[in-house]
Amino acid sequence: MQNSIKVERARKDITQEALAQAVGVSRQTIISVESGKYIPSTILALKIARFFHTNVETIFTLDPKD
Repeated sequence: MQNSIKVERARKDITQEALAQAVGVSRQTIISVESGKYIPSTILALKIARFFHTNVETIFTLDPKD
């Protein structure tokens, strides 16, 4: 799964820590999701999308191999 969290954060000038606090997870979780090492739960994906005022499909996309 690919994601555009880093791009969205850059657009809003938001740190990983600020995003983590806003969605109720640790900074390490955001780092892991951004790097693709951790696939977020549905709830976390929805919270991240809501934070950026967009839908989940804009933030998260499936890799062709998925």
